[in-house]
Amino acid sequence: MAEAKRPTLSSAVYYRDPRAALKWLESAFGYETTMVVENPDGTIGHSEMRFGDGLIMVGYEYDARHKSPASVGRVNTQSVHVQLDADIDGHFARAKAAGATVVREIEDQFYGDRNYIVADPDGHVWSFGQTVKTMTNDEMAKAGGVAVRERL
Repeated sequence: MAEAKRPTLSSAVYYRDPRAALKWLESAFGYETTMVVENPDGTIGHSEMRFGDGLIMVGYEYDARHKSPASVGRVNTQSVHVQLDADIDGHFARAKAAGATVVREIEDQFYGDRNYIVADPDGHVWSFGQTVKTMTNDEMAKAGGVAVRERL
């Protein structure tokens, strides 16, 4: 099998138990594990998961600067957003059935997307969206009562 092209931008998330995280992310979000690097003691040092053309790296807490939210009071300094092509309602149901904590219920947004936000068992925040109506910047600005432009 030919290796998929690595995306220009990807993210890494750290877990107390990466092996359990891989299983949960597969079950809840439909990600596919494509690489697992095991340390000599059998722990996972690094792994990669794919979803569409995206890549997420999953690793363990290897020093004080690389921690799971579960180890730092459930604080997040980033979240990961995934844009779906279809069936966001089914995806939301799947995530909830797997035990995701709902941060924001699924709903239509003024900018034309339908989205939801959940947290995984370690507290990482994940948002998912699907474009249900393509809108111009002017249409988004009017619908949301905000300024929408391409640059500052």
